[in-house]
Amino acid sequence: MSLAESLVELAQQSGAKDLPVCEKAVADASTEQRSMVNALLETGQLDEKIFAHKLGESLGLPVWEGEIPPIPAPLREKFPARIALRHRLLPVTPGEGEPLPVLCFDPFDHLARQALAGFWGGETQWILAPRRAVLDGLRGGYGVGAETFDEILEAGGEFASANDLEQETTVLDENDSEASVIKFVNQIIREALQERATDIHIEPLEDDLQVRYRIDGVLRNIPVPPRIKLFQASLISRIKIMAHLDIAERRLPQDGRINLEFEGRPIDVRIATIPSVTGESISLRLLGQQRFDFAQMGLSPLHEASVRNLLALPNGIVLITGPTGSGKSTTLYTFLASLNTKDRRIVTIEDPVENKIPGVVQIAVKPEINLTFAAGLRSILRGDPNVVMVGEMRDVETTEIAIRAALTGHLVFSTLHTNDAIGGITRLVDMGIEPFLVGSSVRAFIAQRLVRVLCPWCCEPATYSEQYLKDIGIPLDKAATAHRAVGCDRCRQTGYQGRRAIFEICLVTPQLQEMITRKESNAALKEMAKSQGMRNLRDDGWDKVAEGTTTIEEVLRVTVVDASKNKES
Repeated sequence: MSLAESLVELAQQSGAKDLPVCEKAVADASTEQRSMVNALLETGQLDEKIFAHKLGESLGLPVWEGEIPPIPAPLREKFPARIALRHRLLPVTPGEGEPLPVLCFDPFDHLARQALAGFWGGETQWILAPRRAVLDGLRGGYGVGAETFDEILEAGGEFASANDLEQETTVLDENDSEASVIKFVNQIIREALQERATDIHIEPLEDDLQVRYRIDGVLRNIPVPPRIKLFQASLISRIKIMAHLDIAERRLPQDGRINLEFEGRPIDVRIATIPSVTGESISLRLLGQQRFDFAQMGLSPLHEASVRNLLALPNGIVLITGPTGSGKSTTLYTFLASLNTKDRRIVTIEDPVENKIPGVVQIAVKPEINLTFAAGLRSILRGDPNVVMVGEMRDVETTEIAIRAALTGHLVFSTLHTNDAIGGITRLVDMGIEPFLVGSSVRAFIAQRLVRVLCPWCCEPATYSEQYLKDIGIPLDKAATAHRAVGCDRCRQTGYQGRRAIFEICLVTPQLQEMITRKESNAALKEMAKSQGMRNLRDDGWDKVAEGTTTIEEVLRVTVVDASKNKES
């Protein structure tokens, strides 16, 4: 039996979900002379711990049990990052007089064995471990980009020349052999994309440089090589050059963007620098092309019906509300994609254009040449559009033009930064918009938040005390099917994979319109909206808990208690 056939058989014994996918991955890796074990595990079709035990049994190799210990500094210095990371070998501190334990997930990697034998004079003991555990141990022990960093230090650290920094690189190539700041920065961005991060924050501390990724809306510290602080200026300069920013300007904030390619798909990176007392902090927002459809939004049947009715309107304003990072832009793009037909002309003005939609005219604001939201919107209305999207209602002038557009037969979409749907009404009035114009032009306020989705591999049923469930306001029947996040190798021990939106839709009915014109209080407006069927964010979240999509803790994290319900109880 060939190695490929043996691995497929082991995958089947390990409970692979889709065996044909495993067979194809192994066959492709064999043809391309890549690691067949790595290709098999990358499919995500089988439990890595079970597979490691099955593989260990077949080869007579021990399997590491329990947590992976951190790599101490003395061992890290003896076992260089270029060997550990290139061949995915994780050293463990040996006992007195014992051979060096080396954890791996691919015992068939002959190059790894040769490399280890070439520099380690003593005895070694090969131990199998789950792939994710090995990779996490390497990243935690050496830090992101440590292999390149190690090579740079060995070369004397001379990688920050002007020629090096200014080289044009647009493709994040994993096989780049160059030991330079370019490769190091690319590794940070590439790993963030592999981890599904939406943001990278590079923040100088007094005696260190901190790198954090925002994954599923939560910031996570990323280990970095110990002496990275030495090259802080070079790293920041490289990113600023990529974004065509002024590397000499360190006192003022700057904004820019980078266009990259990762695994054949375009990635738009928005850059923002912030001067601080310990040096410049840089934030990178990673924007990739996505598909936009209602199935991905996770709307309840009631909410989907309301949204489709709104999209069928010939005119009016639909406002999406919520804080930064709550998915408002994605919702707007989904609306536009559903309306994007040959008999409609759709024009947008955004800051910036995050995703390109074929057939839609998209304009990016440029304040430096006086192309603001207001100026752009005036020009758009002269271009005979059916549907208009304004990235954000930032000022009175833009809002007034959008209202006039709605009153003269256009369907307008935009966003507002408010905490809930009803808060959008107050926000517009506070901006100086007459209440009767708000009531007559706006058709709906849609508030939304993003909750993390439970990892399907490790979630398990959860139980709570009846008093606690009553205190937080979740119906007992919905809590009966609640699950909790556990954590496994597939979700990096977080218990979550991906995010889903929860919504609160306030339709501006004739009764509500009349109350807005009379300048009724927020509480009265909310009571009227609820009496007409509006469900708040937390109620929609409880539905997601009952479906097994998310957890009670996630809903509590992103929503606030409804004060009116507390008053009633």
